Amino acid sequence: MTDMQPRYTRMRASWLLSAVAALLGAIVVGVMSGSVWFAPHRVLLTLLDSLPGVHLETGLAPIDQAILTQLRLPRVMLAALVGAALALGGASYQGVFRNPLVDPYLLGSAAGAGLGATLAISYAPASTVIGVPIVPLAAFVGALFGVTLAYLLGSWASGGPGASSTGISSSVATLMLAGVAVAAFLTALQAFVQQQNTEKLQQIYGWIVGRLGGATWTDVATVAPYLALSTVAVLLHSQLLDVLALGDDEAASLGVPVTRVRIVVLLAASLATGAAVAVSGLIGFIGLVVPHVVRRLTCTSYRVVLPLSLLVGATLLVLADVIARSALSGSELPVGLVTAFLGAPFFAGLLRLNRRSLV
Repeated sequence: MTDMQPRYTRMRASWLLSAVAALLGAIVVGVMSGSVWFAPHRVLLTLLDSLPGVHLETGLAPIDQAILTQLRLPRVMLAALVGAALALGGASYQGVFRNPLVDPYLLGSAAGAGLGATLAISYAPASTVIGVPIVPLAAFVGALFGVTLAYLLGSWASGGPGASSTGISSSVATLMLAGVAVAAFLTALQAFVQQQNTEKLQQIYGWIVGRLGGATWTDVATVAPYLALSTVAVLLHSQLLDVLALGDDEAASLGVPVTRVRIVVLLAASLATGAAVAVSGLIGFIGLVVPHVVRRLTCTSYRVVLPLSLLVGATLLVLADVIARSALSGSELPVGLVTAFLGAPFFAGLLRLNRRSLV
């Protein structure tokens, strides 16, 4: 046991350093790629020059400097933050529900965000509220509304949040079913609103399929605080999620406040997911596939899975956005379509490999 702990610590540090290096490499590739190509060393100098207190000569013309710092860099950083938020949310949900097939949209956040954005696009009299863009704000409120409604419905159906430890497992199943029901209901409402506003369908569709085009530093600043808060809250509960993996009754017998842990982790994950969806639209498969892959390549401890999922999710979405910008000459694909194209067959293969463990 004494020899195993230092080895585990070294392996964990190695995994994290490798993931950080991969993310930094993806960011450089993302900033380089586009209709105007920049040499890697110019990109690195520009990135370093963007740091507070650092002033370097990049050798770029002012217009090229503006392309990198005002167009490419905020888009790449937003992709990293959104990918990190979705992957962290997926890993957290999978830990709470002890199910690798759960994604961060389970409890109705995607459906709620879609309904909120659809209502804003269809009926909002102005594009901003007190200087805040109305569509992202409505999507964020809708996402939190969907999760809250699912939790209240699940809590009511299972006898309330104060259910005894013997009823916790059934409460989890009830909460999952409540999420499915709420998502179906909110999606139906969204379809009804769309039917009444067919002239806005193209704009609504453009949001639903997920997009990172037009990203600004304001979008980055919108997501970053929520992701930071959610990351701290979830990582502080990573060891308790490992205990929850033993089963709710076993965890409760060891003194773990199962209900409190579940509420805090779900709230934090939903907050990160809602912020990501608000600025990017609906981007699928990141939160579903990334934690699953991380567990297969490393270990099942959430002290490893959670931080690695965050880093790998950021890397994957940055690279997916590069494909979205480069796949078609003269235009770009919605990044949500790229993640679906890549994620669906990849996850189907994982299901085949893990069919016995998922039974």
